[in-house]
Amino acid sequence: MARNFCDFRWLLLFAAAAFIYIQMRIFTTQSEYADRLAAAVESENHCSSQVRMLIDQISSQQGRIVSLEDAKMRQDQECGQLRALIQDLEKRGADRLINKLQVPVAAVVIMACNRPDYLERTIESVLKYQQSVASKFPLFVSQDGPNENVKSKALSYKQLSYMQHLDFEEVHTERPGEIIAYYKIASHYKWALDQLFNKHNFYRVIILEDDMEIAPDFFEYFEAAAALLDSDKTIMVVSSWNDNGQKQYVHDPKILYRSDFFPGLGWMLTKSTWDELSPKWPKAYWDDWLRLQENHKGRQFIRPEVCRTYNFGEHGSSMGQFFKQYLEPIKLNDVHVDWKSMDLTYLKEDNYVRFFANLVSNAKPVQGADAVLKAYNIDGDVRVHYKDQPDFERIARQFGIFKEWKDGVPRAAYKGVVVFRFQTARRIFLVGPDSLRQLGIQHA
Repeated sequence: MARNFCDFRWLLLFAAAAFIYIQMRIFTTQSEYADRLAAAVESENHCSSQVRMLIDQISSQQGRIVSLEDAKMRQDQECGQLRALIQDLEKRGADRLINKLQVPVAAVVIMACNRPDYLERTIESVLKYQQSVASKFPLFVSQDGPNENVKSKALSYKQLSYMQHLDFEEVHTERPGEIIAYYKIASHYKWALDQLFNKHNFYRVIILEDDMEIAPDFFEYFEAAAALLDSDKTIMVVSSWNDNGQKQYVHDPKILYRSDFFPGLGWMLTKSTWDELSPKWPKAYWDDWLRLQENHKGRQFIRPEVCRTYNFGEHGSSMGQFFKQYLEPIKLNDVHVDWKSMDLTYLKEDNYVRFFANLVSNAKPVQGADAVLKAYNIDGDVRVHYKDQPDFERIARQFGIFKEWKDGVPRAAYKGVVVFRFQTARRIFLVGPDSLRQLGIQHA
């Protein structure tokens, strides 16, 4: 019996061990399940948080969408109001306001120094025709030096802008006896053109001096010529002046010519040309400098037959040189020319050579010492040949025209030919020794 009892205890111990083992497994399983459950709960909480954030973002976006839709609706309403306002302005003539915003054809600058009475006469002449086209041709006065009377006179006009060039450095002339004023003038021109082209950013500038009056069609002339200046790069400058524009030598206010000689006295150039000239601008005698071949480089100048400017400056830096003989008798155009309807394509380089050659070849040749008398008695155009500069000066003196040359070119000449009228509509052509060849005319 004792053995049976022993066996029963071992059986109880085995059962107890099995029970403990089973309980431990159950506990382990419950712990793992609890961990997984906790992880699942945490994941569910995270997902809920993300869902709530997403819902918040969607709600926020929907709010922004609603706000944008409201803003768009307000903008549409404002645009509708603006369109209605614009239509109303157009009905009231708003096109006049828009025209004020157009790009200028050219700035106009009057170069002044110490002549207030001359400046006033010039400004009054310009304003007489400029006010109706002020947006196309904004007006400036550029004064060189401190003269208070000139400054006061310029500032008394509200229709123009005033500039002042002050340079108190001592002038050193390159040669003894030279006039200092010519150095100051050159310096002033460079400063003023730099201001207008580089500071004010104008594309074209028309330069006048403070002793000029202008013709009624001055601005229409330059507006028509601006397109020609832009399209033909063989044209360097458009001028309103004809050196041989005295009353007895002109007839047709509509005709324009090309010239190898820079006329000056009321001229227009572009920014691209100034960009080329400005860095090498001379210290003095800027106009004669422009007449040098090395500077105009074969480019030519447009000039009218009848002047669009009149120079009344008997007293000035040039001390009245040539005034009585050449400047005072100048004919200032006084008739209306409809430049907008004019076809100026004949002035383009290739066209003009043929146009001018035809005029010269059709003119009747005249020879001999009495060329003036013969020309006077011939109906139609006349051609007089000269051999060299002294011969040209002799013939020019007989007719009374300018006999001056610069760098081998007579004033107003084109390929050595100087053309002018002679008391009637007939043209006189003074033809150089190489002119016919340059014009492509085969017969003498």
